Amino acid sequence: MRRLLAAFVLTAATLASLATTASAQTAIKIMVGGIDKQIYLPAKLADQLGFFKEQGLDVELFNSNSGSQAATALLAREVQGVVGFYDHTIDLQSKGKFITDVVQFSVAPGETILVKAADADKLKDPANWKGQALGVTGLGSATDFLTRALAAKAGLKTQDYTIVPVGAGDTFLAAMQQGKIVSGMTTEPTVQRALKSGAAKVGIDLRTPEATRAALGGDYPAACLYMDRAWMEANKETAQKVVNALVKTLKWMNAHSPEEIAAKMPKDYYAGELDLYVLGLKEGRAQYSADGMMPEGAPESVLKVLSSFSANVQGKTIDLSKTYTTEFVVKANATH
Repeated sequence: MRRLLAAFVLTAATLASLATTASAQTAIKIMVGGIDKQIYLPAKLADQLGFFKEQGLDVELFNSNSGSQAATALLAREVQGVVGFYDHTIDLQSKGKFITDVVQFSVAPGETILVKAADADKLKDPANWKGQALGVTGLGSATDFLTRALAAKAGLKTQDYTIVPVGAGDTFLAAMQQGKIVSGMTTEPTVQRALKSGAAKVGIDLRTPEATRAALGGDYPAACLYMDRAWMEANKETAQKVVNALVKTLKWMNAHSPEEIAAKMPKDYYAGELDLYVLGLKEGRAQYSADGMMPEGAPESVLKVLSSFSANVQGKTIDLSKTYTTEFVVKANATH
């Protein structure tokens, strides 16, 4: 009887411990502006590797068609964080909304301008986009910003071309194949699929810091996790745990091959073509940050690029110190 009682007490204690552990998991919702895009891969990879759970977090990742939609969800307090482009923090501050980049995924946009294969030599020069339909993931998205920036640098005005929201993946490929757009900005794994089909060629490559500087005139760090500034200030412990998991993921990526990274991702992200997915990771590897830090001078560069075309930003005073913070990343790097 004593042994049975002892066993019962032990089992009850174990169950209680498990229940306490489960209840201790902090729930957090994060919206991703295209969860299967390689530019935002660290978010899903952190989940796949179990790094969020390691930090005591119960993270739910949601998908949206573009970064602009994800930012809207954040401002509506539907989610606590968004994986999108840093440039949204500047654009939204110009409208009186304060969101803050807490960890930098990439040091380059990771985007590619694909152009109609038959006219590739002509269309790779943005000066020749006049009168053309240009594809972006969504209006107000980072691909919209970057396309307009490239056009402005080539001397075009916004009325000289038409921006067409075509999404990514199958919808982007269909728009290109059907002639609805002659040029479009997209990312992996869509890039490799488009190249394989023969419908498009690379016009402008923004997958490395060097190529980005050549195209835009400066650095343009892109994919990151940003949060509503007021929520971040009120929930620093939770924000730190999220950043810890993501910095650990970036370091893991830096130490593993594209094949090993791909093996950890959900198989449906490959779109049935693992070899193309791995090739995209190989060609885009230089975009990823190894430590999650914001490159020095990069915020000023992004502001300059946005100011070249955006009426939202032009003439506004932007406090860049409120668009990002290294507070959490510095602590994360000290422990991982």
